[in-house]
Amino acid sequence: MTGWRPEDDETVALRIPPGPPGSPTDPLGPTRHTAGDPRFADGTLHTVTRPDAAAPPEFDEPRAGARTTDPASTMRLAAVFPPDAAPPADTAVPPADTIVPPADTAVPSAGGGRAARRRAAAAARGRRGRRAARAPETASETAAEAVSEAAAGAGAPLSRVERRRAERARRPGPAVVISRAVGELFITTGVLMILFVAYQLWWTNVLAAADVDRETVQLQDDWDKGARDPGTFEAGQGFALLHMPTLDVVVPIAESIDKERVLDRGMVGHYGEDSIPTAMPGEKGNFGIAGHRNTHGEPFRYINRLKPGDPIVVETRDTYFVYRMTSILPSTSPGNISVLDPVPPGSGFTGPGRYITLTTCTPEFTSTYRMIVWGKMDEERPRGEGKPDALVNP
Repeated sequence: MTGWRPEDDETVALRIPPGPPGSPTDPLGPTRHTAGDPRFADGTLHTVTRPDAAAPPEFDEPRAGARTTDPASTMRLAAVFPPDAAPPADTAVPPADTIVPPADTAVPSAGGGRAARRRAAAAARGRRGRRAARAPETASETAAEAVSEAAAGAGAPLSRVERRRAERARRPGPAVVISRAVGELFITTGVLMILFVAYQLWWTNVLAAADVDRETVQLQDDWDKGARDPGTFEAGQGFALLHMPTLDVVVPIAESIDKERVLDRGMVGHYGEDSIPTAMPGEKGNFGIAGHRNTHGEPFRYINRLKPGDPIVVETRDTYFVYRMTSILPSTSPGNISVLDPVPPGSGFTGPGRYITLTTCTPEFTSTYRMIVWGKMDEERPRGEGKPDALVNP
């Protein structure tokens, strides 16, 4: 009890160990409150209020039937003044039976012993801590929880106004609706762009490859039947096969450079009467053809890899015409049609002859400029004599 003052608390629980009053084991001191003090003669519970109360402290006499306590048990004591010190004049002593412990204080029962009382006190402290932890942090949260609990507990249906308010609260605002619409628009646009790119770069090649295979088989069947005589072709009709063994390319050549009927179907188109008239295979002059570099079969994608001397073979119903690559123009304007002249400028040719010109777009995946590859006739071989060496040993 050293350092404790009466004004520190209203009451205090003190365990009095066995020992006679006034002995060295007396918690009130060895010299104070000797055995002659009537207040502690029988171990009766005495209470007194704090010194700042209105009336002077008085000690009540033992009441009839009052429970007495063994010195080894817990006694509820109050601020006790030594006999030689008078308490303040404004201290009042209420009746002992009017002091009520706090609601959240567990008062141990007489039975059960020390361990039971300790467990009860620990349980009381735990309950107080849990209640403090569960307390809402803000007044608004407290009010909201109270309203929710009251509505849930009462089980009463919401009024019409309350239902409307709840529906409005759940309904998204204009900003949310607009943001959702914009987000969905962006997502849809992105998906469509991805699908378009996949269509252009992959699916068009699939479709063109099917058309090329079908047209090649049909062309060879017609040759076996003696059909497709050179000089009688219509726009979009195949009449020859182009072989570039260095690039592992075999593709039909059709009349016209129309995109839908020829180029987009994966075939190579001949510059004919509907565009810029050029010579037919094997004829004197310039045999001009065009093809896609990217997408739709992309037969001319790698013509920039051709080197001087590489074979370019045109197979017709009766003849193999073997051209040899001579030169390349990496880039030129789409309007430069002089590259298809009988003696094209910049090709290195100095006079009339039998030439071939391949045209395609450049750079890749664009149609800004044109790439030109020129070749010169090297061999003419009838189909009845078998394939030329360029195709047998490329």
